[in-house]
Amino acid sequence: MLQDLENNFSELEKKILNLQKNQQSLNEKLLELNKEHEELKKKYDEERKKNQVLAEEQKNIKLYSAISGNPEHNRLMKNHINRLVKEVDFCIAQLQNSGL
Repeated sequence: MLQDLENNFSELEKKILNLQKNQQSLNEKLLELNKEHEELKKKYDEERKKNQVLAEEQKNIKLYSAISGNPEHNRLMKNHINRLVKEVDFCIAQLQNSGL
């Protein structure tokens, strides 16, 4: 009976040690994954910023093309001018409302 208890205790001790090793291994893996996640987040943010810059450059190129008389972009130029006129009208309305 005492021998059985010692065997059970020994098996439990082995299982506990095994679980501790597994936990340590999982904690290390978690740290690695967190580090990788942060790196990927940084890369994503950088790529998103680059994409925004490229989209703005593309918009400017189309606008310059429309200004230079490219018939394909005339509608774009008209829309841009209309937007600017609306902004100016809005500013004038605000100035009139403020009493200046």
